[in-house]
Amino acid sequence: MKKDYLWLQMIELPYFRALLRAVEAPYYEEFTLPAPVLDIGCGDGHFAKLVFDRKIDVGIDPWHEPIQEAKKFEGYQSLIECDGSRIPVPDAYFSSAFSNSVLEHIPHVEDVLKEAARVLKPGALFLFCVPNPRYLTELSIARFLGKPYADWFGRVSRVRHADNPDVWQARLEKAGFRLERWWHYFTPAAMRAFEWGHYLGLPSLVARKLTGRWVMVPTKWNLGPIESLIRPYTSIEPCDDGTMTFYVAYRR
Repeated sequence: MKKDYLWLQMIELPYFRALLRAVEAPYYEEFTLPAPVLDIGCGDGHFAKLVFDRKIDVGIDPWHEPIQEAKKFEGYQSLIECDGSRIPVPDAYFSSAFSNSVLEHIPHVEDVLKEAARVLKPGALFLFCVPNPRYLTELSIARFLGKPYADWFGRVSRVRHADNPDVWQARLEKAGFRLERWWHYFTPAAMRAFEWGHYLGLPSLVARKLTGRWVMVPTKWNLGPIESLIRPYTSIEPCDDGTMTFYVAYRR
C-alpha cells in the first residue's frame, strides 16, 4: 500500500512544508541507497523517518535544536552535529548519500560538495533536490512588487542558490561527481500555493513556539479543507517549468 505522503506530513507539519515534501518523497522510492547512508542536512529528522523503512546510518546538521528533535524520531543510527564541510568520518566511508532541500541554504555549498565526495566511496549514489530560478520568478506577489519582493522572499526562506542545472553540474564535476540526470518538478501553481503557506502558516508557528507542536488538532475535520485545496498541487510528474529540480549524481 502506497504511503499518503501529504496526509502523513500534514498532521505534523505546516501545510506548505507538507506540500513540497509530499512531492519529493516518492522520488526516493525509485532508488536503492546502499548502506551506510549519509543524510546531509537531516534537520528535525521527520522526512527520513517518514520516507525510509529503515534507519538511515548517519544524519548530520550544524544546528543543535533540530538534531535534538531528530533523536526523538529515531530515524537514524547516528546523528552528528557538524558543518557539512567538516564531517568527522574517514575517506570513502559511505556507500550513498542524499540531501533533501538543503544545499540551497548553504553559503559555502562548494565546500560541502567537496566534503561529500571525500566521504563517499567511488561510484556511490548521491541524490539531492534544490530550487531553480523559477522558485523566485514564479512568486505570485512578485508579479506586482517585482524583484525586491523576490529577493526578500529568498532571504526569508534562506535560499542562497536558486540555480539552473548547468550551474549545479559545474559544481558537482569540480567536487568529484558525475551528474547522470535531473528533472524539474513542482509547478508554478504549486509554488504559489507554497508561497502563501508561509503567511497562512503563521498560526502554526505560534503553536510551535507555545506547545512544541506545529499542528494542534491533526484530524480530518480540521485539516480536510486545506488538504482538498492543496492535494491537486502534489503531482510528482516532471514538468519543464517546474520550480524545483531533483538531481541524480555519482561519485567518480
